[in-house]
Amino acid sequence: MSMGAYDDDEHERRERKNNEVDLSEDDDRTAYHGTVTYDGDESTEELLDQFKQINSEQ
Repeated sequence: MSMGAYDDDEHERRERKNNEVDLSEDDDRTAYHGTVTYDGDESTEELLDQFKQINSEQ
C-alpha cells in the first residue's frame, strides 16, 4: 500500500469506532460567556514581533 492510498479496512474500522460513541443526553457541554481584556502597553506590531520570535525558537 502506498502512503497516500485510502485503506477501506481502516475506514470501516473507524466507522465502527465512531458508531460506538455514546451520545448520551447528560453529555451537555458547558457554555462560557464573557470577555477577555489585555492590559499591556505593547503595540500590535510589537506583539506580532514577539510572537514570531517565540515561534522561530521552537
